[in-house]
Amino acid sequence: MAKLIEMGTKIICVGRNYANHAKELGNPIPKEPVLFMKPTSSYLPNGGTILIPPSMEHLHYEAELAVVISKKARDVPESSAMDFIAGYALGLDMTARELQSSIKAAGLPWLLAKGQDTFTPISEMIPKSAVSDPHNLELWLKVNGEIKQKGSTKDMIFSVPFLVSHISSFVTLLEGDVILTGAALHYPIDNLLYEMKLMLYGT
Repeated sequence: MAKLIEMGTKIICVGRNYANHAKELGNPIPKEPVLFMKPTSSYLPNGGTILIPPSMEHLHYEAELAVVISKKARDVPESSAMDFIAGYALGLDMTARELQSSIKAAGLPWLLAKGQDTFTPISEMIPKSAVSDPHNLELWLKVNGEIKQKGSTKDMIFSVPFLVSHISSFVTLLEGDVILTGAALHYPIDNLLYEMKLMLYGT
């Protein structure tokens, strides 16, 4: 499972899973998960370089807890959803926000704004046994040595077991698939980006 980049078939992302982030973007608090997908070709492993297209002056980055699926999951009850989790990772959902706004206004999917190559940096997997409570984790992101994002998974609207259960009722999850559980905040960057470090603390 350490090589989730090679094994997974899909990345399923949860939008607006933190009330503060939804309000920040002027969106209502969702009554059920807002879901979208990113291609696995958008993965970027540790130490890689994010490719910022020259036509995109600003990007947004969102630090998120990633849930790694351990085995085939279809119509999983919330009560047993944790049995289908292999572990966790730290991920970034990169977004060309201006492009996303224009395609959303046209009623089009978000693929071009979120699914480009290197737009999903991700860490190695942390085994589930090393994380006693995925809802008690602090995540923070440093950009060029300065903390730009900080949040806690305790503020999630929809829990990890609920997400696994809900998603698997529509889409079969396979070993190595990843669920990005949403971001507490976002922050714009430009082509002056030199280094990003994503960190997690908790039990």
